Amino acid sequence: MLNNIGLPGLLLIAVVVLVLFGRGKISSLMGEVGKGITAFKKGVDDGKKEIEEGEAEVAEVAKDVTPEDEKDKV
Repeated sequence: MLNNIGLPGLLLIAVVVLVLFGRGKISSLMGEVGKGITAFKKGVDDGKKEIEEGEAEVAEVAKDVTPEDEKDKV
């Protein structure tokens, strides 16, 4: 259904939205969307950093807990 919308259809939808909501409301809405996207990207980057730091801590804490008599049975 949405595949059939061309440039004239998109322009018509944009004009209707502009008439219904007004320029000020749309610009403030787009500003909020931009802030949300920025916050999301920052959260993803912070999450990646946390995971990388956690992996480094796990690697430092991890130790061989194999019993001494089992280590030579390879």
